[in-house]
Amino acid sequence: MSAAAHRFAVFGHPIGHTLSPEIHQAFASQFGIDLSYEAIDATPEQFPEAVRRFFADGGLGANVTLPHKGSAFALAQQHTPMAARCGTANVLTPLVGGVIEAHNTDGDGMVRDITERHSLDLRGHNALLLGAGGAARGVAWALMDAGVGTLTIVNRSPEKADELADAIGEPARAHTRYWEDLADLGSFDLIINATSAGVVGNGLDLPTGLVGNRALCYDLCYGMAAAGFIGWAKASGAEYIHDGLGMLIETAADAFERWHGKRPDTDPVYAELRQRYG
Repeated sequence: MSAAAHRFAVFGHPIGHTLSPEIHQAFASQFGIDLSYEAIDATPEQFPEAVRRFFADGGLGANVTLPHKGSAFALAQQHTPMAARCGTANVLTPLVGGVIEAHNTDGDGMVRDITERHSLDLRGHNALLLGAGGAARGVAWALMDAGVGTLTIVNRSPEKADELADAIGEPARAHTRYWEDLADLGSFDLIINATSAGVVGNGLDLPTGLVGNRALCYDLCYGMAAAGFIGWAKASGAEYIHDGLGMLIETAADAFERWHGKRPDTDPVYAELRQRYG
């Protein structure tokens, strides 16, 4: 296969901050694979046509990030069981006959980063999930599968939170509360930030009382997009604090294996990027 045929991309808006091209190039170098991987900025209106054009021009796979994960699911004609469960997708793959397949690696990547890289057990946690959009849907079921005791979903638009809780279908464990009631919810020992606030430059203004004893605070974003939440977690006394860099690398590894049939070693890529970006 020629180098030109090894064409991959990540779609988002904005997308200038992404490390995905660097991560996939690092994975490819482990196997001597020659590929091109570009970052494509597409507005929500542009996204469906941009994806179709990319695949029509020979693209072999695409990652999808904010704000397109729901649209990626809707665009695809075929869905893996994981994507169907989440109703959202972060991996698109062209199949024979022009069919586009949607898959979601967010939940598996996050859990693997937390439990394997950081050696933290998710079982029995009283968890708070901030956000109910595409990123939150991608990890909610994985948190349930990992054994959290309860999952409280809070979103600025309560309808989306209710929709996610209803889709999970375990009211004894997964339920919703109003964003305005955050100060009255008590404390949690696992807080996952799945909002886009850091990406779009907005603050969260969270009460410090949310952080319980020996709490883990985890932001699905990384770098500057996670700085506000990470700073709040430190000020609130969280014992374990992690951004989503490791999750990004793990989700990328799942997509890479899906496309190339080879499992990359994520540890050296994580170590290098962590040293470089903090």
